[in-house]
Amino acid sequence: MVNTPAQKTPLKKPDWIRVKAPVSKEYHETAALMRSLKLKTVCEEAACPNVGECWSKRHATMMILGDVCTRACAFCNVKTGRPDLLDPHEPERVGQGVAQLGLSHIVITSVDRDDLDDGGANHFAEVIREIRKQSPGTTIEILTPDFLRKDGALEIVVEARPDVYNHNLETVPRLYPSVRPGARYFHSLRLLNRVKELDPTIFTKSGIMVGLGEERTEVLQVMDDLSAADVDFMTIGQYLQPTPKHHDVMEYATLEQFDDYAKMGRGKGFLLVAASPLTRSSYHAGDDFERLRAARLDQTSKLNSLKADNANA
Repeated sequence: MVNTPAQKTPLKKPDWIRVKAPVSKEYHETAALMRSLKLKTVCEEAACPNVGECWSKRHATMMILGDVCTRACAFCNVKTGRPDLLDPHEPERVGQGVAQLGLSHIVITSVDRDDLDDGGANHFAEVIREIRKQSPGTTIEILTPDFLRKDGALEIVVEARPDVYNHNLETVPRLYPSVRPGARYFHSLRLLNRVKELDPTIFTKSGIMVGLGEERTEVLQVMDDLSAADVDFMTIGQYLQPTPKHHDVMEYATLEQFDDYAKMGRGKGFLLVAASPLTRSSYHAGDDFERLRAARLDQTSKLNSLKADNANA
């Protein structure tokens, strides 16, 4: 774990960050299903603040490849260590879970598995195939590791054709040594761009957290970098410290700052920008996917109209 110097007085959490404790019947039913199928969720493992709301709507982000990560990012609450062997039956159980929940859209993520030759790429592909088999009407969004030094891994996952390929940059490049030391900023950018080169029909998505010590100009530069990589959708949310051992919260961004980021992002050409204190990669993912599709159709329609006008000029 990489720590920043401790602050003398922790910042007070603003009112707009607070969420209700999960108590609904649907929440407990979703939890029971995850337990019965022996499935992990990033909602629990990463202590997501939106778990109560999402599970009450029977939305869950399933985490594959185990619950032990080979990296030690300073913001993340997932366990770090030596992972267990892969569970060959996990893809089938994920498919069952998606079908039983009756999901129209599912987000699949994972821990980093630097110990595997393919970084877990084949497992991701098998999960996608099982969901297509058991719940063919479900659209699939994946949030993958960076597959650093795993030649051919990205191609395996893209060939399985998820509807959305998400890989988070997490923070600005200056903070990588302290926040995301096992990763490389420009490698992650290249991965996102490569997805589009391999299959332009797949939506690409990436997100960052604010409150880690970044400057506004650095956030805007990340926007430019993602736009240049042809990323469709950018998310921006507030970093929340999982435990005192994790990276300090250096600032709580205001609602006005999030509105400003959303406005700036839309101006840079993204199909969609989500920016709010509780925005997370998979928060409202199903609704956002429908908005993405609508935005692409609108963009395509405008381009076709422009081409027709130019041809008739």
